[in-house]
Order: sequence, then structure tokens, then C-alpha cells
Amino acid sequence: MPRRASPPRASGGRRTGRNDRVSEKGAAIPILGIDIGTGGSRALVVDDAGTILASSTAPHEPFASLGPAWAEQDPADWWQAAVKATREALAASGLPASAIGAVGLSGQMHGAVLLDAQGNVLRPSIIWCDQRTAEECRWLEQEVGRDRLLELTANPALTNFTLTKLLWVRKHEPDVWSRVRHVLLPKDYVRYRLSGAHAIDVADASGTLMLDVAKRQWSDEMLAAAGIRREMLPEVFESPAVCARVSAEAAEATGLPVGTPIVAGAGDQAAGAVGMGITTPGTVSVTIGTSGVVFAATERPALDRKGRIHTFCHAIPDRWHVMGVTQAAGLSLRWFRDQWGAGSDDAAYEQLTREAAAVPPGADGVLWAPYLMGERTPHTDPDVRGALLGLAASHTRGHLVRAVLEGVAFSLRDSFGIFDELALPIGRVRVGGGGARSALWRSIQAAVYGRAVETVVAEEGAAYGAALLAGVGAGIWPSVDAACDAVVRTKEVTEPDPAAVKVLEERYRQFQRVYPALRDVYRGASSQS
Repeated sequence: MPRRASPPRASGGRRTGRNDRVSEKGAAIPILGIDIGTGGSRALVVDDAGTILASSTAPHEPFASLGPAWAEQDPADWWQAAVKATREALAASGLPASAIGAVGLSGQMHGAVLLDAQGNVLRPSIIWCDQRTAEECRWLEQEVGRDRLLELTANPALTNFTLTKLLWVRKHEPDVWSRVRHVLLPKDYVRYRLSGAHAIDVADASGTLMLDVAKRQWSDEMLAAAGIRREMLPEVFESPAVCARVSAEAAEATGLPVGTPIVAGAGDQAAGAVGMGITTPGTVSVTIGTSGVVFAATERPALDRKGRIHTFCHAIPDRWHVMGVTQAAGLSLRWFRDQWGAGSDDAAYEQLTREAAAVPPGADGVLWAPYLMGERTPHTDPDVRGALLGLAASHTRGHLVRAVLEGVAFSLRDSFGIFDELALPIGRVRVGGGGARSALWRSIQAAVYGRAVETVVAEEGAAYGAALLAGVGAGIWPSVDAACDAVVRTKEVTEPDPAAVKVLEERYRQFQRVYPALRDVYRGASSQS
């Protein structure tokens, strides 16, 4: 077994001491990956060959929506779900908890967890898909300037980013804001409960609009312009770095031993990309969860001057990534299932996709614009809303489902066009999330993108990537690249059907005309309550 790696820390961070729980050469070191998602928390126990030994998922309460396109969750729910999933995964693995070499964390990005001086949560977390902060975005563009925002943070002011949520609370809930002493993101709140440490990784910090993405450290100029005190923010680390250890209180709750190392981890998209082997330029991932993300690794910060895609630090030291986001990808199908499906479980999804599979490509003229929560890429528009178009009396539920699947893929394809504009290479395309588990959705994606799409053997996404990062921190692999080279394998390849490609190419051109038609109708929707 290689010696324990010492991943470089981000500027301003610190490296903890040597992991004294690494085993002798040749001994197996199981690792734990935890992902704090929107719908639930997932825990995986993975061995040093990358094999998943056990897993468990504990659901979260659905996010509360107290206004149009608002979204809030209770951080205590994340912690309780993480504890439950961890205990169940450890029990299912059959291993003693003392064997765990390190813990890696991942989770939904951009959420704002506000703590007082004693570490108490002051209000529900405003999460990633919340769209209420259009006014705060306009204020930032006026105060800082759009071009300067891109220079300082590599990204425009978007309603999803954490900073805009802080500004909203400061303006609308001044009593709450006056008591804020610490700001954490969702997975980092779980880390705080595990260890008492205030820490964040560079990938997740990139989505706050407060990080100098090129320098991989908090931007003092951006914080000064926004009026945010630096001492509110957690310490920044590179993703594989050990930054905390399990406390006695958390050990009692989770069953993990006191002192178990915790690496910085990564936001769900960067961690998921690690789990799929998206580490170097040329391989692109498309992940459909609640949202949908097109993700490409880069060797430098690749800036889109139009601000249509995100430029973030990768979970790999000295590497970056770009990504385009569809706000309501899997959410579109879940929304349809919940309102007009045949139940609220996986069997209902299977029934709906069977009906959709009986409908020809193009859904006989039905189009879905997946703007249930506004949209990010390429429109950066929190106000636009979803629409089903082209309905006729002859259409069935299967037509609508197929239109939803195609509409999400059309929205994701927009990111490929931007990657082409930026001269980013697109070679292999790997798909993950719910969109990868459905054979129909895989075939639709292959036809819409005009490229073969691959799945990987370990289809666990962000939790698996978090475990690999923990493995690097535990010294199992000397680097993230080495970890992915050792364990990530292609499972299945879906080739595009030429006939479907021809039909869906024409439908995509029609889809591109939908947003301009909707834009003016819904202007201002996100600010209405």
C-alpha cells in the first residue's frame, strides 16, 4: 500500500496531522462516503479495491416552498438522515466501525446554513434551487459590476449561489442576520456535527460566489464589496485533505470511532465526477438527479464571458471544471409522476417509462420546457417557468412522459454547444444518476447529444466519489487520478439510433425557440410572493 498522500491544502487552510489509523502495508482499509442530497442522505462503505461493501439511504423531508420557486430544508433533517444511513451501512458491511480508515463528504451545493455563536441553526437552509434572490443578483451586478464579478469569482451573480442567499437574509430578516456568526454549506454542516470543525472544500466553495476560483481561496475584494465578514466563512481545503476528525459526541451518534479522519470532500457535482472518472479534459459527464449537470474537467479556469456556465475548482488539486445546469431535470419527471403518475415509488417510474417507450421519438409533436424552478444554463433566468406545448386530443400520458424525457435532454444539450464555443474537447460521454438507470432515457440522451453514452460499474455518484477522496486522504491511493484509474470501469455503451437522431435534431431546433417565447411572459415571477 502506498504511503499516505499529503494533498496540498488551499490557500488559508491547514493540514491536520498524520492519519495514525492507516493500516500496515497490504491490509484492507474500508472507507466511508456520505452524500447529503436533496431527497436523502446516502452512505457507502467501500474497500480499497473500490468495491462497494454496503450502502444505505435515509430520506429527507421534501423541501418547503413558501413562495414561488422558493426552497428550504431543515439542516437537522440532514444530520439525522446521515446518522441513520451511516449506522445502517456500517451494520450491513459486517465490518467493525473501527476499521473505517477515513470519511469523505459530498452534498447538494449552494445552500446557506446560518449558525449563531453557539452553533445553533438560526433558520431553515435556503437551498440550491431557490430562486428568490433576483434582486440581490441585480444589486451585486450594480455594486461590483458584471465583468468584475467574472474576474473575481469566474462566475456571474446567479440566484442559486450562496452569497445571494446571505444578502437576502440580511435584507429581509435583519434579526436573524444580526445573530449569524458562521455560514456553512449542507455537507459542511454535517461535518460540523461530526467534528465541530468549520471547513469547506474548494469545489463547494466555488459555488458561493465568494471564492477566487483561479487562486482557490476566499476573495477579500468580493467579501468587502458584499459586506460579508471573512470570519463567518469556514476554512478552505483541497478536497482530498484531512481537515477534521470524528468527535466523541458524533462517535456516540454514528458508531464511528473517535478520531476517525474526515477529508474535505466536495460538492455533489465534483464528487460525482470523481466517482465517474471525469478527471482530465476530453471526458464529459451528464448526470440527471433532481437537477441535471453537464460536467467537463479542465487544466485551467475556462471562463465563459457570457456567464452561461459555471467555472469551479475541481476536487483535484490544481484542476478546474466547467458545468452547465438544468434546474429541474429529474425533478421534472418526479413532478409529473407525483401529479399524474401511478404511485409515488420506483414502480410508477417504470410504468411511465414503459408508456413513453411506446411513443415514437419526437413525442408526436409534444415539447417540454423543464423550467419548473427557473433555469441556469444557458439562460440564467430565475423567472421563466415550465411549459408543455403542442398538446392535441390524440396525445396520451406516454406522449407527455416522452416529451419530459426529451425536453430535459434538449436542455442539457445546450451546454454541449457552449463547450464547443469554448473549444473544450468532448470525447467520451458518461451518464449517471436516474437518467442513466433508465434504458429509454439513455437512448434519448444518445440521440439528442449525437454521441454514444457510457455508464460506469459503480453507479453511486457523489457518495462514491466522496469515498474515493477519503481513500486518497487515508493513503490508499496517492492521488485522485490514481484512484479513478484503479477503480472506475465502463459498464455499458448506448449508441445513438440514426433515425432518432434525425428526428430529435429537428425537435431540438424547435425547442430552442421555446425559451424566447416564454421569457417575457414570466418576467419577475421569482420575486413574487
